Amino acid sequence: MIYTPRRKLSYPLPKVQPRLKQRSYTEWKFLRTWGKLPQWELKPAGFVLRLAREKAELTQAQLAGRLGCSQQAVAQAERWDSNPTIRFLREWERATDGRLSVEIAVI
Repeated sequence: MIYTPRRKLSYPLPKVQPRLKQRSYTEWKFLRTWGKLPQWELKPAGFVLRLAREKAELTQAQLAGRLGCSQQAVAQAERWDSNPTIRFLREWERATDGRLSVEIAVI
């Protein structure tokens, strides 16, 4: 939500900065569900992967079995700061019956 003052301010408002502190998955999920997640906030790949796994109703161990990796590898991929490869994303997509969409944006 952007603040719009009713009267002209004598000082400038601070610019919105991207969130540096990591959100918990639960906080991120509910803010996203309620439509309250700021548009400028990045979508952490790990949280999106976890959301896909939960939607497919799979445990980390079950997904690991489908991917042919360990449960710890799945847990690591679901972290805020994970950086999965495109190949791994495609395998995850197939294992969860999801749909993969990759976007490259120039800012």
